[in-house]
Amino acid sequence: MKKSKYIRVRCRKMGRFLGKGFRWMRKLNPFRFLTRLDRYIMSKFIGTYIYSIALIISIAIVFDVNENLSKFSTYGAPLKAIVFDYYANFVPYFANLFSPLFVFIAVIFFTSKLAGNSEIIAMLAAGVSFKQLLKPYLLSAAIIAVVNFYLGSNVIPHGTVVRQDFEAKYKNSKRTLSASNVQLMVAPGTIAYIQNYDNRTKTGYGFSLDKFENKKLVSHMTASIIRYDSISDTRYHWKANNYKIRKLKGLREEIISGNVIDTLIQMEPMDLVFSKGQQETLTSSELRQYISKQTERGSGNVVQYEVEYHKRIATSFASFILTIIGVSLSSRKRKGGMGLYLGIGLALSFTYILLQTVSATFAINADTPPMLAAWIPNLLYIFIAYFCYRQAPN
Repeated sequence: MKKSKYIRVRCRKMGRFLGKGFRWMRKLNPFRFLTRLDRYIMSKFIGTYIYSIALIISIAIVFDVNENLSKFSTYGAPLKAIVFDYYANFVPYFANLFSPLFVFIAVIFFTSKLAGNSEIIAMLAAGVSFKQLLKPYLLSAAIIAVVNFYLGSNVIPHGTVVRQDFEAKYKNSKRTLSASNVQLMVAPGTIAYIQNYDNRTKTGYGFSLDKFENKKLVSHMTASIIRYDSISDTRYHWKANNYKIRKLKGLREEIISGNVIDTLIQMEPMDLVFSKGQQETLTSSELRQYISKQTERGSGNVVQYEVEYHKRIATSFASFILTIIGVSLSSRKRKGGMGLYLGIGLALSFTYILLQTVSATFAINADTPPMLAAWIPNLLYIFIAYFCYRQAPN
């Protein structure tokens, strides 16, 4: 009896302890602040967003296969490479690129359906204000924005490398594979020059490296061939063949020469050859480092990289702006259905994407600040969103 009583007491204590733990877990649960209406709208929003992506990307794949099938067969692309190297990276790239369009379509489509079924009227009549109605929409937009930013900044660039390699091999996409007369500052007071560089073999010809101190030449290195060691554990590892190093100390000169020397020079193949779309193959952290390094060198070809860096951030914020516009346009019940407002939504989405492209072009060709160029579409659409919000039902 005593033993069974002891067990019951211990079980009650354990139950109280677990009960307190579960209460703390419930307090830490962020979804406890969501009402049933919030969860209903969020499930509709995200579900329609995923459905619209699947539908439109499926159509895009059909057109792309029809357009490129002859190229795939001409260049002998294997089925495995087509599926896993090309289309497995094609889908997330274009889904992320046109995410604002999918957000807008999803909001317009299912909100118009709710309004057509008088569900929006019932929500407002039950005392739910339009601001409260916007909360689950903006929470859904925040989830989509965070996921898109993470994918666009860290995941998709790696897939873009694979996709571009496939296109260069099996679609005959032109890529810059060589450069001539390349001169750049690899470190403060250190200037490198390569007469000709071949990116396929990572080899440069006619190399020289000059080091200056207080505007005086202190070292001059030449090499007939310099090759990047791509399998080295460290970055900036180069091998120079037929090298000669002249060290200048006042009136004295020391000459060192040899056949092969391993050296560390703060430059990489991507610093020497710039191909179209190269900025899309870098993660956001790599873009930031690259921009900082090229700016220190005084390079003038970093504008497209800065635009790409800021565009990834600005596109994420576009989800909030276009969500507000979409809800404001489609939340009122109207005669004639949702066709007109779906058309307006599509027009605004395509205009936003077009404006992104135009502003990026102006940044590259017309000396517009890259950050401003990336944020111009959002700045303009904020006013459209505010106007639509003021016209929304109370």
